[in-house]
Amino acid sequence: MNNYDVIIIGGGLGGLTAGAKLAKEGKSILLIEQHYIPGGCATTFKRKDFIMEVGLHELDGLDKNDFKTKIFHELKVFDNVEFLRVPEFYRFTNERVDIVIPDNRQEAINVLIKHFPKEKSGIKKFFKVIYKIQQQVTRLPLERWKMILMLPVFPLLFPNLVFWTYTTVGSFIDSIIKDEDLKLTLLANIGYYHDDPYSASLIYFSVGQANYYNGGYFIKGGSQKLSDYLATVITDNNGQVLLGTKVTKIITQDNAAIGVEYNNKQVFADTIIANAAIPNVINLLPKANQKRLKQKTEKLEIACSLISIYIGFKTEIKQLNKHYSTFIADDSVNNLKDMQKNAKADFDKRAFVFVDYSQIDSDLAPKGKTVGTICTYDYLSDWENLDSEQYKQKKQQVAETIFKRLEKTIPGITQEIEYYEVGTPKTINRYTLNPRGSVYGFAQTPKQAGMFRIPNKSPIKNLYFASAWTNPGGGFTGAIWSGWLCANEVLRNTPISSKKTVSKIDDRSVKLIEKNILATNTLELVFEKPKDFVFKPGQYAILSIDKPRSTNNDIPHRALSIASHPDENLLKFSMRTSESGFKQSCDLMQYNDTATIFGPMGEFLLSETPEPIIFLVSGIGITPIIPMLKELEKSNLKQQFLLFYSNKSQQSAAYLDYLHELKQCKLIPVFTNTDNRIDKDLLVKHAGDLTEYSFYIVGTSDFTDGMKNHLLKNNVHISKIKIDDFG
Repeated sequence: MNNYDVIIIGGGLGGLTAGAKLAKEGKSILLIEQHYIPGGCATTFKRKDFIMEVGLHELDGLDKNDFKTKIFHELKVFDNVEFLRVPEFYRFTNERVDIVIPDNRQEAINVLIKHFPKEKSGIKKFFKVIYKIQQQVTRLPLERWKMILMLPVFPLLFPNLVFWTYTTVGSFIDSIIKDEDLKLTLLANIGYYHDDPYSASLIYFSVGQANYYNGGYFIKGGSQKLSDYLATVITDNNGQVLLGTKVTKIITQDNAAIGVEYNNKQVFADTIIANAAIPNVINLLPKANQKRLKQKTEKLEIACSLISIYIGFKTEIKQLNKHYSTFIADDSVNNLKDMQKNAKADFDKRAFVFVDYSQIDSDLAPKGKTVGTICTYDYLSDWENLDSEQYKQKKQQVAETIFKRLEKTIPGITQEIEYYEVGTPKTINRYTLNPRGSVYGFAQTPKQAGMFRIPNKSPIKNLYFASAWTNPGGGFTGAIWSGWLCANEVLRNTPISSKKTVSKIDDRSVKLIEKNILATNTLELVFEKPKDFVFKPGQYAILSIDKPRSTNNDIPHRALSIASHPDENLLKFSMRTSESGFKQSCDLMQYNDTATIFGPMGEFLLSETPEPIIFLVSGIGITPIIPMLKELEKSNLKQQFLLFYSNKSQQSAAYLDYLHELKQCKLIPVFTNTDNRIDKDLLVKHAGDLTEYSFYIVGTSDFTDGMKNHLLKNNVHISKIKIDDFG
């Protein structure tokens, strides 16, 4: 007996949109997402004071003719999510051109003609063609059978779609315009669609680009707001969203998808929707069902990935920068063919965009600060086969290289950087599982776009697709549209909902049973342990507050080290208190309030055959060390362990009484208000020859980097140094 009407594999925008539509239509929905937050690339994360926007720079359209407007009205998105109009389309600059393109068709035409008067006819032709293509695409029927029926008269009804079907953006631009700088200006944001103008589909480019000339929008608070709302539509209509759970198999019977498997459990449904990369979907199917889908996809080109540098600025940078999106091209790019090569050039030459969220009321940072993002094309192959240290160093080198170039365009801006973090194709692959870290799915080439795109209905009965990898394609708009098309396809091919009644299957929401003050500004939360939650000392989990009491410039979840031992029938988390929304919500939690626990995660673990150990710990970094020490005490090992524990004062040191009671652990407390910091002399004084020990280091990045450098300079081999991989 089927448990659900529809099971959706993946919680990106395609899956969320499909799920929200189907849930409102009465279908019982189970959406399963491997990440602990919904959204895919439509997510945010918190670092210091900053909410970092993962993917959204601007959302195209939202005018009365945009199909997203209809979708958002039907799902009541506009009533629950705030959209901010961005001030212009973009600024494009190189050594020869510095031009700001308005997000209005006629104004853009006027600006471009003013800068390139000899190309007046080509400019008008450009806009005429992309708008005709866009208008005809919006008139296409949603039903595939209607498309098939109208094939005999299709050329008469949609002449521009027929005429330009096999045309690339580059060849089109070359045919109407001679000025190379104008070409570069018009295609400054080609990376929104593809990495090569000479293989990018003109049809797909035209739909998005024309929409941008009708206005661009940003979601206040970040794209996570949209993802969270769509997930809420599912749960408010008796559906379930199961996060932090990975589907490992699609169950089939008689060449029909009938269910999925996860965590050695099986659930069944009338319909399965894959909001996952189609190459991954193939691997989820039994071998007997893979052939037909492989034949349709194995020769398709996968699109590029992206690299992003997420930046927190200590001031609002409006006094330095006046534009929302600034596309910066290297002086060596003189024509479109150079642009094609530049996508894979070294980072001292590769074109990039800088997005400044201070130009709008983004709500991504507290007042007086702001968030920005640098983004450009990138490829997973350039980041593979690097060890962790090489990977870290390369990310830092890329950031420093691009920061120097940004400084040339916006003088003084790098001095305002408080924090930055680099997300690579490897990062995208890790969080979305997309092959090659691709954010656009199969590349939008003429032979893979439009009518040639993989359809939403798969060749396997009851299995559908809703993602960037299927019809119509990638980007926020493509994913949303894909989910909507998929949902309508499902509704046309399935019976009226049986309104199945299903019980809640996620048992990771647990109650708060204790709250303790450990030290100055230090809080410990004690929760029930979720059923079957097995972890090792040193690991961390995601704590997501089910009903946060404060959401001020924050997100309701954090990665927190587990302070309890695996043998205990509870979970402890410790944190420094602060004014952040999450910490305020933790402080305001009452007994029996609930939170959802995802995990465990992390590889900061004790060696199976421990040699003499030194723990180097700063502040609340003691949290993962507590269960490690309990494990070592439990093992009754003969050797003593040393713990160098640094805090500002005795009053700010958490778990100090417990640490003093340990028999096998020698505690060396360091209070920096009165003592010297941990250095070589202090280490040698208490430990002697440092090369005889293994080291476990936990603390701020400055602390861990400093300790690591001390050890390397004193001949401790890198293999004997473990640094907490927390978060």
